[in-house]
Amino acid sequence: MTLLIAIFASVVSTVVWYNGKNELRVDILCWMFWGASLMWFVDACFEYSELGTTYFTPEPAVMLNDAFLGLYVTALALVIWVVYLLIKDPKGTIRTRLFGKK
Repeated sequence: MTLLIAIFASVVSTVVWYNGKNELRVDILCWMFWGASLMWFVDACFEYSELGTTYFTPEPAVMLNDAFLGLYVTALALVIWVVYLLIKDPKGTIRTRLFGKK
């Protein structure tokens, strides 16, 4: 479930990055989500090598726990991206609001 959530987030962020002007640095989100996807893909490969076909039939509690982990990591990546935007301020919005000049 974590791998699935990370891949969906990666694909959505990549589509947004590809269609946009990238003023909001969506490429940073792409790197974080694709990195998480790669990490969980490797984890899934090792878990499949240990468990075999039972990897594809997890218990509902394990699946729910994995889903929460995937959502937490996605939320953490979004928070990191927002903090990056607030610090870098690529459009100058915060600078304008705080100091009244561009």
